[in-house]
Amino acid sequence: MCGIVGYIGMEEAAPFLLHGLQRLEYRGYDSAGVAVYNETGLHVVKSKGRLSVLEGILEGGAKLPGSVGIGHTRWATHGAPSDVNSHPQVSDGGKFAVVHNGIIENYLELKNHLLRRGVEFVSDTDTEVVAQMLEYYYHDDVLAAIQKVIDRVEGSYALGIICADCPEKIFAVRKDSPLIVGVGRGENFIASDIPAILSKTRDIYRLKDQEIAVLTRDSIEFWNSDRERIEKQSEHIEWDISAAEKGGYEHFMMKEICEQPEALRKTISPRIRDGHIVLDDIELTAEQIRNIDKVFIVACGTAYHVGVVAKYAFEKLLKIPMEVDVASEFRYRSPIINGRTLVIIISQSGETADTLAALRESKKRGARVLSIVNVVGSTIANESDDVLYTWAGPEIAVASTKAYSTQLAVIYMIVLYMAEQLHNISEQELQAYIEELQRLPEFVAACLTDKETIQYFASKYFNAKDMYFIGRNVDYAASLEASLKLKEISYIHSEAYTAGELKHGPISLIEDGTLVIAICTYDKLFDKMMSNVKEVKARGAVVLGITTQQKKEAVSQEADYSFCVPKISDFMLPSLSIIPLQLFAYYVASMKGCDIDKPRNLAKSVTVE
Repeated sequence: MCGIVGYIGMEEAAPFLLHGLQRLEYRGYDSAGVAVYNETGLHVVKSKGRLSVLEGILEGGAKLPGSVGIGHTRWATHGAPSDVNSHPQVSDGGKFAVVHNGIIENYLELKNHLLRRGVEFVSDTDTEVVAQMLEYYYHDDVLAAIQKVIDRVEGSYALGIICADCPEKIFAVRKDSPLIVGVGRGENFIASDIPAILSKTRDIYRLKDQEIAVLTRDSIEFWNSDRERIEKQSEHIEWDISAAEKGGYEHFMMKEICEQPEALRKTISPRIRDGHIVLDDIELTAEQIRNIDKVFIVACGTAYHVGVVAKYAFEKLLKIPMEVDVASEFRYRSPIINGRTLVIIISQSGETADTLAALRESKKRGARVLSIVNVVGSTIANESDDVLYTWAGPEIAVASTKAYSTQLAVIYMIVLYMAEQLHNISEQELQAYIEELQRLPEFVAACLTDKETIQYFASKYFNAKDMYFIGRNVDYAASLEASLKLKEISYIHSEAYTAGELKHGPISLIEDGTLVIAICTYDKLFDKMMSNVKEVKARGAVVLGITTQQKKEAVSQEADYSFCVPKISDFMLPSLSIIPLQLFAYYVASMKGCDIDKPRNLAKSVTVE
């Protein structure tokens, strides 16, 4: 959720730290700061607000010389956004500066312990406890102090540390929060995500839980929790820094909406060989599948909506009972899980705190865990029994688009693979599905060719106070995601309802001029959807209908506006119906002047519960 970057080398640290933090702005933040060591000591500058405020104070870094430093963008958890609560946090004696992502769950206990021993605190943060404990335990051995601290703290953390007594080193350690180490020539780096350091290096190490990295200008050492030296394998990043830039688009979100066809190709193409689905190196035999008596999909937000779509596909083609759970509720309701349960975890970042907790609860209860993630080597990927990567490339905008599309594609492949193993579908049906799956990027691209129609519609209704999305079956699943996209970036109140539930309460909200977006792509319930459209029209609603070309005329007779998507298999329809509604949310937010890539109060990777 927060951003970390660190530099040690021969160049000035502050300009690079600011540049790296710019690359992490997508993660969401409310304050920023840097700590740099130079010949006059350890200096910390931080401020509430956008990174541009800090850049102005530092004149782009020129006012803070020094070649060793750490920087941070903070999203407030403990203590309101303020200069003093911003990171880096500094110990009472000024020896340690610390940046931190995550939450120290027992910080009050530790803080009271230090207060009783005369340590003075200045902030309301849990992070300051780490800085103070480091100095409290420090006796000329920073590694020993770090070890004692991580033995005491409970919760999640990614820590970047510099010590005034060891000005030629940066220390880093993590648990349940991502942190990488970048390898340079005569310079080395730490960061919470790759874009922060990609202008300098493509070679990184990923820290695992409770591994400690010690960086100098010319070396990197790794230590485990027993203070034993360890060797790690580096990773070369293939994607270019341009993948983390806007590429001529006004916003990352629009760039990522338009990247969906290519992202889908990368997700799908390598997994179809000789007319069959191949799930990477996962062993999932027919006997193992038959032994599954229940499937859970556990996720948050957009990934949860992927799970809602998946339920229809799983139960239609596999006849296996499935539940879809919000991760933050899953482990607190005593789910019935055993060795015959398959739990599918979905997370773009692979670091989502609630989802990670659900994964661990599932494994503790004996379930097999299959994760769908985008970030290679992420915590969820590492802790799962099996993992399927979406290979969508970096997604910078907070509101997820191509992650949703690629996660859906992976779900379709899992379902088709399992259906073939169980002989639930004929070879002819399988090949028809696979052909449609291969053409999915083409169909999505077709949905993107008529942006002007959606833009025009958005221009007429961007000032609406309320909007309602309705659908049935898979169209309802798509409605959930469409409503979330709109409220995330435009701040307009919107809700998604199963259309059949309108008369059980929600229809009382409809009045003259209320905007209702009706997704009408599912053939088997099309007539019922038309009845629902008539119901809201009779009460004064303005209706936009999303449908297929085959149903365009029927929808046009009832709705005020319509938009068509290609016809495809029922359970794949949400991959297409969502595209015009992603565009609609984008154009509405743009016309309202909202901060589309960094909507208020939201962050890209939610690494705290």
